Amino acid sequence: MELREEILPQMNIAQKHYAQVLKSIRDYSQYINEYDDKHGIIYGKVKEYLSELTQKDLSQYNLSEWWEEEEMEVLAFRIALPDPLIVKHVSQEELTQVITRIKTFEDLLGQEEVLTFEQEFGLYLDEYYHKWLKLNFERYDYALFLRNRDKHGNYFEYSIQEIVRKLIGE
Repeated sequence: MELREEILPQMNIAQKHYAQVLKSIRDYSQYINEYDDKHGIIYGKVKEYLSELTQKDLSQYNLSEWWEEEEMEVLAFRIALPDPLIVKHVSQEELTQVITRIKTFEDLLGQEEVLTFEQEFGLYLDEYYHKWLKLNFERYDYALFLRNRDKHGNYFEYSIQEIVRKLIGE
């Protein structure tokens, strides 16, 4: 089943902004390696520029110490990727497809020597889909995707269908 456009991540926009976002992060990293930005003046300018470019709130991203979280390229991708949209009337099949994309590893890497943008960053769409679920389902809880304990102390994980049922309120 193919998901509707309004559910899918806007990879074309991410690809369009990616090089500019990556260059800004790289330039800022080089700047703070050579000089000091202890008052955060340059940081604020970079953050403002990227916020205007991507139309996103960048408060959740760490531009100065990105290396403690993920690679610079992954951070640039996450910033360049537009936030998910509110979608009306999500079908159970669409929800199941989104949950499946989060819970299962889909090998998007082909045998090509040069990867497409989607192949290179497809592994990092989990955050996007979690944001989409939180935005579109009142019952969303990140714990549904983690290992949990039952009342007897036994560990378990919810299946894809169990997560779908919990999100739609069955």
